[in-house]
Amino acid sequence: MDIQFTEEQELLRSSVQRLLRDQYDFDARRKIVASEEGFGRRQWAEFAELGLLAAPFSEAVGGLGGGPLSTMIIMQEFGRHLVVEPFVETVVVAGGLIEQAGSDAQQQAFIADIIAGTKLWALAWTEKGSRFDLATVTTTARRDGNDYVLTGEKTAVLAAPWADYLIVSARTAGHRHDRGGVSLFVVDRRAANLDLLSFRTIDGRRAAEISLRGVRAELLGNEGEGVAALEACRNRAIGALCAEAVGAIGELNAATLDYSKTRKQFGVTIGSFQVLQHRMVDMFIAHQEALSLMQHLSLSLSDDEAGVSRLASGAKSKIGYAGKFVADQAVQLHGGMGMTDELNVGHYFKRISSINIQFGDPAYHVLRYAQLDAVA
Repeated sequence: MDIQFTEEQELLRSSVQRLLRDQYDFDARRKIVASEEGFGRRQWAEFAELGLLAAPFSEAVGGLGGGPLSTMIIMQEFGRHLVVEPFVETVVVAGGLIEQAGSDAQQQAFIADIIAGTKLWALAWTEKGSRFDLATVTTTARRDGNDYVLTGEKTAVLAAPWADYLIVSARTAGHRHDRGGVSLFVVDRRAANLDLLSFRTIDGRRAAEISLRGVRAELLGNEGEGVAALEACRNRAIGALCAEAVGAIGELNAATLDYSKTRKQFGVTIGSFQVLQHRMVDMFIAHQEALSLMQHLSLSLSDDEAGVSRLASGAKSKIGYAGKFVADQAVQLHGGMGMTDELNVGHYFKRISSINIQFGDPAYHVLRYAQLDAVA
């Protein structure tokens, strides 16, 4: 599959490429990751000024109406440059949930600040033992006047240390695995009785363990509709993560090919060895297959096609395995250099490894694909 981009989409892609080429090279990225905060507020403001934070939102809520295809374009370039700023967490995930499930008042109150780059968001849905199941929720929410009070724990909440607000899944009815009893809530990250233990992830980003002990929250959408909203959100997030992975895979292939043309053994470049040529051809094929799946998924998300959840799981598993294969080969073909912090290859390896476990690892999505296929 080869998407023919519109003039506006090509302009978006060239604008992102130019910005990242000029201001987000590997050394700049390392400095951002090593900083105390761990991400670049100046870069985030520039993303907002360029319209990247508005691109996926519909025009009805103040966005540019680019939808999943604009997300794909942005995230593919972000993957090439290992961008750490929380575009997926704030714009695609939280912003998408607010646009999808929020009331008109909530959309007006929250989305404008996301587009302007003044507020950051994160989604707190994972719990210990949930194993990627959106309906496995033990955090509880009880009504208290016009608000709700949340009690429970969330684990590995990406971008939470940076966030101004959290969207938290909590149970308003039913037992631990009941799909119909989960609701979504907006929580101020600095609210009373909310404890946050931040940590650095393997790819240099920030995440947190969160404890809620009677934290006041605002209902997002309707009670009991949280799982359905999260499933649609997961599909969009998978589309964005697959695009990021494809961008990273492409860079790994290019770096490995360049290295094979300069690194010499036995007096000749290693790229002249037939067995290594075959491995690099396999890497190229893996990238092309992943690219086609990414585009197919993004088009399906744009058209809201039936069966998109099955396609999302298929893409997440296939691209996940392709990313792991290419990352493994790139590190090995670079030899000892591939493991050093100074070379970008190891950083791509770590990022692909992290992408593979966000919203379900490849093995989980193979099983989910089979289950969805059985009922299709």
